[in-house]
Amino acid sequence: MGESEIARAEQARKGSPFLNTAQAAHYIGLSYRTLEQMRWNGLGPSFRRHGRFVRYHIDDLDSWSRSTQGDTHNGGRDA
Repeated sequence: MGESEIARAEQARKGSPFLNTAQAAHYIGLSYRTLEQMRWNGLGPSFRRHGRFVRYHIDDLDSWSRSTQGDTHNGGRDA
């Protein structure tokens, strides 16, 4: 993701609480592709459809991030 997209994500945080997939992925520290695949698989943060556009609300991203705190698939050990 380029600096212009990062700047747009930061600007969106100050203005609208809704982020597109690229902005949301940057906000929570995932790649665009990872977040997209999580959505397709019914995993990850809640999202909304605004017409044909997928949008993530910042509160939903924060809530999802808190809910995954300490959640590991390897018995609590770092890989």
